[in-house]
Amino acid sequence: MERSTPHAVALSGLRKSYGERTAVAGIDLLIAPGEVVALLGPNGAGKSTTVDMMLGLTPPDSGGITLFGADPRRALADGVVGAMLQDVTLLEDATVREILTMIASMHRAPMPVAGALRLAGIGELAERRAARLSGGQTQRVRLAMALVPDPGLLVLDEPTAVMDVTARRAFWHAMGAFAASGRTVLFTTHYLEEAEAHAGRVVLMRDGTIVADGPVGAVMARVGGRTVTALVPGVRPPELLALPGVVGAEPAGDGHRVVLRCSDSDGALRALLARHPGARDVEIRSASLEEAFVLLTGANLAGEEVAAR
Repeated sequence: MERSTPHAVALSGLRKSYGERTAVAGIDLLIAPGEVVALLGPNGAGKSTTVDMMLGLTPPDSGGITLFGADPRRALADGVVGAMLQDVTLLEDATVREILTMIASMHRAPMPVAGALRLAGIGELAERRAARLSGGQTQRVRLAMALVPDPGLLVLDEPTAVMDVTARRAFWHAMGAFAASGRTVLFTTHYLEEAEAHAGRVVLMRDGTIVADGPVGAVMARVGGRTVTALVPGVRPPELLALPGVVGAEPAGDGHRVVLRCSDSDGALRALLARHPGARDVEIRSASLEEAFVLLTGANLAGEEVAAR
């Protein structure tokens, strides 16, 4: 299959409903070859339904899907797409090498099993039976399984779930090497710092629609530039909304510490110190992807996983 088509992923007018509930409400999305894209959304956003339709696991009610110009099922059958999903069960009595060898036998031009083991960082697990793998090791084996077809597009659903910090770092190092070869990566994650650090582009979904799409920095800039955090004794956050350059104010932890979201952080800070000279412990930083996520999707991070289904 030709991988030089203009779009690795092309979704047009994609819709999916379950009874009276609309999961995906007519989204359009184009992903170019070589992009690393994070697809994020709170509970019920339609993110996982979109991924399932992309992979041919769920038929859309309407709209079009092509992966490198082909139907999803054909793209998967031809090894152009590799997917790392959460609900894939490994053969418990088989070794990791045997599992990967079996998958390689299903493809015309697979990646060598040794290469998949090396890229996934699990060479030392090759002769271990699946039943003896930890949760993090199982995730890395799932990654190797997705790499075996030598795909042009790799789709990762919560890839670092249950991995420890060291394994997560190794995983993203592997993904960096994979993407550097010109491959396309689309991933979901509930670790927003991963999306901020490793995606070149983020797509935020809410209620079955795309509410933001662009480079990470551009999406973060949409929520109002920088934030000012300070200890302001005797002042409640709503009182600070009147300061010039302040577009939002909320408490930060215990006591009188507040976070000000600012369109003009310099002006807001000057006004804060002029009107409240007792303010101290001031910090200024750029808006984070988490703040953009909360404001653009309406998610409540205290009550749900960030990129849940």
